[in-house]
Amino acid sequence: MNVAQDMSVFSLISGATLPVQAVMVLLLFASLVSWWYIFLKVISLSRAATEAEAFEHAFWSGGDLNKLYDSVIAGRRSTQGMAAIFEAGFKEYAKLKRQGGMEVGDIMESARRAMRAAYNREMDDLDSHLPFLASVGSVSPYIGLFGTVWGIMNSFRGLANVAQATLAHVAPGISEALIATAMGLFAAIPAVIAYNRFAAKVDRLAVRYDSFIEEFSNILQRKV
Repeated sequence: MNVAQDMSVFSLISGATLPVQAVMVLLLFASLVSWWYIFLKVISLSRAATEAEAFEHAFWSGGDLNKLYDSVIAGRRSTQGMAAIFEAGFKEYAKLKRQGGMEVGDIMESARRAMRAAYNREMDDLDSHLPFLASVGSVSPYIGLFGTVWGIMNSFRGLANVAQATLAHVAPGISEALIATAMGLFAAIPAVIAYNRFAAKVDRLAVRYDSFIEEFSNILQRKV
């Protein structure tokens, strides 16, 4: 049998033991799902940053807040991020202001609670899929290591039935074991890099949202 053919990657994977193959399939699935989530997060975080920039420009342009609120309501289906926080706060403020008879502190506290609730919803949406990427990045190397240990154990166990051990007997088992390690790293490294990058972007957006809540609260307090 051709040695080069036996040592090819596909031959090693197809000839691996069932537990090692299961590890490889699991790691491949985790890698594909993480890449899909990475693709989704690139789009969603880029859109969130762009929309925050556009809304801040419209908000600080000095226009009427009522007109800005009406424009946000008109695009309700796509309202998210800073616009959603503004909508929640201004809606609560306007409702309580129309009712009358309430203290300034009570109106501001209610508006702030409404904005905080919207803020929490937006942050929960921004944080989606990040725990999965963190799990893949931290667990995949260990899953690959399990496949490595199993493959090496199986390789050395097979030597017990061989009168004279040679490199040809050991190499396939060790090679399939190392492929499991490589697949674990292949799944983990992009997930870790993506998680760190996305977490930093989410933190920056959180700071922008939090700053907007404070600044908008000050503006509303002056209007009461």
